[in-house]
Order: sequence, then C-alpha cells, then structure tokens
Amino acid sequence: MDKIKILHIVTALSWRGGEQQVAYLLDELESHVDQYVLCSQDSMMEAHCMEEEVEHFTQKKRSGFDLAYAKRIKKLCDKYEIDLIHVHDAHAHTFAILAADFYGNKTGIILSRRVDFPIKDKWSSKHKYNHKSIKRILCVSNAIKEITARGIQDKSKLETVYSGIDLTKFSKSEGKFREELNVKDETFLIGNTSALANHKDYFTFLDVAEKVIEAQSNAHFVILGDGPMKDEIVNYSKTKNLQGRFQFLGFRSDVPSILSDLDCFLITSKTEGLGTSILDAFACEVPVVATKAGGIPELVENGKTGLLNEVKDVEALTISILELASDSSLQKDLVAKASKKVQLFTKTATAQQTLKQYKMAIS
Repeated sequence: MDKIKILHIVTALSWRGGEQQVAYLLDELESHVDQYVLCSQDSMMEAHCMEEEVEHFTQKKRSGFDLAYAKRIKKLCDKYEIDLIHVHDAHAHTFAILAADFYGNKTGIILSRRVDFPIKDKWSSKHKYNHKSIKRILCVSNAIKEITARGIQDKSKLETVYSGIDLTKFSKSEGKFREELNVKDETFLIGNTSALANHKDYFTFLDVAEKVIEAQSNAHFVILGDGPMKDEIVNYSKTKNLQGRFQFLGFRSDVPSILSDLDCFLITSKTEGLGTSILDAFACEVPVVATKAGGIPELVENGKTGLLNEVKDVEALTISILELASDSSLQKDLVAKASKKVQLFTKTATAQQTLKQYKMAIS
C-alpha cells in the first residue's frame, strides 16, 4: 500500500510551541507517511526544513486573506497527489479553505486546534470550521475540544491529541545556570520559559514575584523567553519592588540543559491550549505552580503533579510558592508524580495518535 501523502501548512514566521510540534511530526512520521511542508518565505520553519533536509516549499504571506497562498496549495496538492492537508495555524486554515472555495481543491483537511477560546459567532468563522473539506479537528487538550465543540456542527470530527515533548533532550544543569546567574544554592530560584505574549499574563507573574520577594528573602525570579509584549512587560517590571532579584534573560536555546536548576516553574497564563513548557518542567524534575487556564489542569493535578490556582489570583499563587519553598517533602512528592505523568506526553505518542487520525480521515 502506498504511503499517505501529507502536506503540512505552517504560515508563522516565528518558532513557538505549534511549530515545534510540526517538527516532531516530521521526525516521528518520516518512515510512515510522505510529508511535504508549505511554509512562509523567510520563516523559522523554512530554516528548519532546510537544516533537516525536509522537502518543503515557500510562499510569501501577504495578508490573512491571501489568494496567492491558496492557489499555491491547490497546485501542490495536484502535482504531488496529496491525500491530506494538515493545517497548523489560523492563517494556514484560512488559506486551505480558500483553496477549496476559489480553486476547487478537493483535498481533505486535518486541522490542529491549540487555542482555548471559542469559534467566533460570525459567518466566516462558522464557514471555515464547518467546511466539508475538514475531515478531523485535532485538539491539544480535552478543554480545547470542549470549547471548540460549541461551534462545530459535526462533533464526531473532534478528537483530543495531546502535544508531546522529546524526553531525551533534557540534561541536568548541575549548577551551571545558577553559577551564571551568581545565585547561591540556598536561593529559591523561580522561572518561566514561555514566550512574552499576552495570553501568558506575565503581569500576574510580576505581581506574584513582588509578593514573594517581600515575604521570602532568598527568592529570585528569571524569565527565559522573548516575544511581542517584551517592552510592556519589562516596563511593568520597573514599577515593581523587585530589589534586583528578577532577571529577563531573553530567548535561550539551551533551556533543556539549564531548566533543572530551577526550584519552581511558575506559569500564570490566562489562556492556554495545553502548556508544553509545563511538560518540560516535569521532565526536568522542577515543581510546578500554575493557573487553571485551558488544558493546564489536564497536566497539573493540584497537590499531585503541581499546585494549581485560579487565573490572576496573585495571593493564592504567592501562597503556593511560599508553601513549596518551605516544604522539601512536598517538592519531592510533586516531582515524583509529575515524572510519571510526563511519560504519557511524548512526541512519539503524539505522532502515533496523529497517524491514527490521518488513517481514519481517508478511510
């Protein structure tokens, strides 16, 4: 039997969680399906495909309604006899629908859904999410599946396929990161590696940092990341009393080798599809304090795999960190349970579930 032919469409210029999941699929499914990538010109996905020698095509993205991009999709589907298009972001989804509506492309579409807000109640949104070309909608958590279902007519198309991580990429820092920061072993080091984006709610993160620093003389906070809201977040930090115990370190490519030096991973998102950075913390045996946003509670079970709090509840988040800092047995217990939990969220498991959905879509 011939291999299924998949065209992945990734229009983002940057590299975040969704793009990493595509990279994992390309790697894990290499021997199972024939995969092609259509990505935006001068994007990080283009650079990745070139480095990994993945067959790919580029197209300049001009707007969110780009008929040239759509026409390119139709031409590629015809030329390479594509069985399924897998769209990985909102613009990719739109362009694939335009290819069907304007150019008669009949190739089925697999849609990955990673955001925890409902489908908009307007004609264009209803049309593209309920289009006859959509064969399966892969949601990254049960929470996202439930939210998305409200706008979907044929709910049998919805399936939860959890994002996964590469457990082999992590290593023990052995104090190298703390040495770089000039932070002592007894200092309680708290950090986050998420993008500096609106939904991560770093304003709450900073509010919590200020409260913890007031109450805990040996606490130190770091943010390892970059993003569109960097200037606003940095400016907000200047209004806080952080006493020189807060650092913005920017994007770091070595996170897998330094993350284990943290004593606590604090994530204060107000919306979240799943939160694979939490899985990274689990893999590095770092206790997690988190908010109940989106799919996070499917990873962080309060008192078992982490400490969970309401979104924007600065007082509760502060209490959780202080409790964790003062209770080494709690730290060990959370880490032990989280280490077991993360074994269920591997890139291999994600790829196997995705392949199953591909087969169901064309059967």
